Amino acid sequence: MKRAELTEKILDVKREKDLSWKAIAEEIGGYSQIFITTALLGNMPLPKPQAEKAAALFGLSASETKMLSEIPMRAEETQMPPQDPTLYRFYEAMLVFGPALKETLHEEFGDGIMSAIDFVLSMDRKEDPAGDRVVITMNGKFLPYKYHEPRDGAQASGAHPR
Repeated sequence: MKRAELTEKILDVKREKDLSWKAIAEEIGGYSQIFITTALLGNMPLPKPQAEKAAALFGLSASETKMLSEIPMRAEETQMPPQDPTLYRFYEAMLVFGPALKETLHEEFGDGIMSAIDFVLSMDRKEDPAGDRVVITMNGKFLPYKYHEPRDGAQASGAHPR
């Protein structure tokens, strides 16, 4: 079985049992709803205790349970640009606001990147009389670029000295 097939099986059981991602995350426990959903969609590994809880919830075999804990090939079937309208809007937001975020990050932190590995993503709903708002927070560790072989007291990384 390929990981995409396991994802489809999980989605089928989710539909059959009429489960929400929130209920699934609460049942599996240990991590945020976003992380649990990401893992069950095949883009993160689940630690063994959570994989076993997922297996019980979804009726998975021992092999399928082990697959939930394997390091996945992330975004394996992702088409760029995304065709789904919701995913495309996230992509579009980065196309429009990404250069300003990059400039601001470099001005504030120096030459480097935000980690997508040491990273927490959250999403909240903010009620608004003009229409509810989606609040997405990306919280990643700053990773400065390392300058190769600095000499004579030169700065070793792109981070701004504090």
